[in-house]
Amino acid sequence: MPINSFENYPMSWKPNKTQLKTPIYLSIANLLEYDIVNGYLAPNTKLPPQRELADYLDINLSTITRAFKICELKGLIYGTTGRGTFVSPNAGSIISISDCRTEKSYIEMGIIKPFDQNNSLVVNTAKSVLSKGYAEKLLDYTYPLGTPYHKSAAKKWLKKYNIDADIENIAITSGAQNALAVILISLFHSGDKIAVDVYTYPNFIELANMLDIQLIPIKGDNVGMKPEELDAQCKLNNIQGIYLMPSCSNPTGTLMNMERKQELAEIIKKNNLLLIEDDIYYFLNPENYISITSFVPEQSIYINSISKSLCSGIRVAFIVYPGKYSENITRGIYNINLKTSALNVEIIAEMINTGIADQIVEDKISASKERNQIYKRYFKIENSNENPVSLFRWLPLKQKFNANQFEKDALEQGIHIYHSDRFLVGNYKEKQFLRVALSSANNSDELGKGLAILKNILSGKTDKTNINSLII
Repeated sequence: MPINSFENYPMSWKPNKTQLKTPIYLSIANLLEYDIVNGYLAPNTKLPPQRELADYLDINLSTITRAFKICELKGLIYGTTGRGTFVSPNAGSIISISDCRTEKSYIEMGIIKPFDQNNSLVVNTAKSVLSKGYAEKLLDYTYPLGTPYHKSAAKKWLKKYNIDADIENIAITSGAQNALAVILISLFHSGDKIAVDVYTYPNFIELANMLDIQLIPIKGDNVGMKPEELDAQCKLNNIQGIYLMPSCSNPTGTLMNMERKQELAEIIKKNNLLLIEDDIYYFLNPENYISITSFVPEQSIYINSISKSLCSGIRVAFIVYPGKYSENITRGIYNINLKTSALNVEIIAEMINTGIADQIVEDKISASKERNQIYKRYFKIENSNENPVSLFRWLPLKQKFNANQFEKDALEQGIHIYHSDRFLVGNYKEKQFLRVALSSANNSDELGKGLAILKNILSGKTDKTNINSLII
């Protein structure tokens, strides 16, 4: 088809031909990425058919296919058989979640803050550590994976939560996100595929996008990821790994039962997948809870972070891995962060060995129970399989909203909250949710006021009360 026949032809996206450079496929991918990230292509926009674009640019169809594949691996677009290719729902914005506002005139229900009222106990422990004669030795480069003493404390802590690991198979990283970066860089390659829940941890999505690792969304139910869906996708795609948060999935809060964990473990074995089990909410587990790692220890990397359980500002996580991955993980830690601050780890080890850590966990669970009771006064918990002491709730919406606009409107009403599109991997879902953080309000009264505002918004009441008069 002649090029000029497309000059006045309506197309949802027309790349500027004068900006194309060799290699053409990469140039097209870069132009598409630019238009998506900068908001020129809205989420869920249907892109022109690949053949139509190829005719418009007067190039081979395979060039367009190659360009689209690059953007798909970055999570910018997705294809649906029989319907076409679409801009991903969260592709036009930064989906990683962080708290960067210095002045707040709203109630926080978006960022999950883990009850930091126990930080005075952490400060006292830090003072005790700094008063010890060997404190200076905690400031050097030795033992990049953790000292024997620190690993022994980690082993003791892990055993409380039914992870019995050898010290040689434990490494210490600067928090869970650092652990995820180490694992992905050390054990995966650009173009690899990792299975995830349809709604998953947004910082993991962002990290995978940065490393050109493709996330394959697997459908689930009220208990978690469906084993048969995982098995089917393993047959359709060359999947190398799987990422799960079974004790309290972020954002859905799902607490996976024993039967489902065993079923998924069998699929993991069958398809030789590498499991990344992110167990950051392990301390909220019921007694005798068993991890998926326990069923597939030779195919799993287990992450246990203390940022939610003990102290958010001390970035320490313990990872457990089989010996066959030791060399790669050691190399990753050496090259990414050299070592985690031994001073930070010493403080955590002291808390574990003196019992202060147990006290903090008990206080946090008690506070979370109270916050969940407040939530139940305003909203029904739809999924009985959500962790009963979760720090957040997954609230189904009865009608569809524009995600970005809803968040902006809610902020104007006085609450900061996140729409489910921030957590979405793959195809657009008809049903929408809100992730409601319960632990982040300054106190229980403030949470109640925030939930009241949210209920008013969802019922159509948008009276703009001065939020400053509500916050204590």
